[in-house]
Amino acid sequence: METTLNRAAGLASTASPFEALRTRYRQYQTYRQTIRELSSLSDRGLADLGLNRSMIKGLAREAAYGA
Repeated sequence: METTLNRAAGLASTASPFEALRTRYRQYQTYRQTIRELSSLSDRGLADLGLNRSMIKGLAREAAYGA
């Protein structure tokens, strides 16, 4: 039986709850780092990448969680 925590982390039912927490924490770290790096760019730098500031959180979510 798969636990809610494992389902939320997208892990197989054989993974321990500790591993699920570790995975979620790493995903969150990726999310925060992506936001930090993209936010540090100037508006011109973002425009060169075809991005604007309103897209940062969505791109970070996609990078970290794949959704």
